[in-house]
Amino acid sequence: MKVSVVQFPGTNCEYDTEYAFKKLGAQVEIIWHKETKFSEDTDLVVIAGGFSYGDYLRSGAIARFSPVMQAVQAHAEKGGKVLGICNGFQVLTEAGLLPGALKRNEGLHFLSKHHHLKVATNANMFLEKLSVNDVVNIPIAHHDGNYFIDEEKKQALYDNDQVLLHYCDENGNISNPNGSVDAIAGVCNKAKNVFGLMPHPERALESILGSDDGIKMLEGFFA
Repeated sequence: MKVSVVQFPGTNCEYDTEYAFKKLGAQVEIIWHKETKFSEDTDLVVIAGGFSYGDYLRSGAIARFSPVMQAVQAHAEKGGKVLGICNGFQVLTEAGLLPGALKRNEGLHFLSKHHHLKVATNANMFLEKLSVNDVVNIPIAHHDGNYFIDEEKKQALYDNDQVLLHYCDENGNISNPNGSVDAIAGVCNKAKNVFGLMPHPERALESILGSDDGIKMLEGFFA
């Protein structure tokens, strides 16, 4: 399993991501945003969290024009696996690789805490090691995690089984921290090879740090 982790100016989770996938047995390389290609044997491209370009224009809006994104696009178009975490999710929506958009949290505050998520579907490689309605405890850390999509496109997400996760409480009841439409915490593309979520599964690999629920999420990519 070969994982390439994209690094932009302002990225701050690339080393957490590298650690997580190495812990699970993958070979990992960090790719600077000015690169125009990945190793040919790359299985999964991860766009890590942080504040690419300081989020000075809009989260992910500048990063989506970096040279490396042409390689990400090409990898996705040939069926390669892509995962965007937090700012990476924002970048993928800005690049048109995932539907919807991320805007300022409803409460206008930066959120940094563990939060529960309910699995909406496991009919994809990312969540196939979990069951529908499983509840996991995963850290969130974002200011612009309010997922928005219009009604017509939202219905298409449900019709195509593209809604991955909902924010919830420990009992699985909806608990929406940021105002996201339908408390959506993550989605995938129609082909189910590009995934994005605001929570950080790479920070949930060791119970001593609060949760190891991220293991089953990331292990899905090794199948």
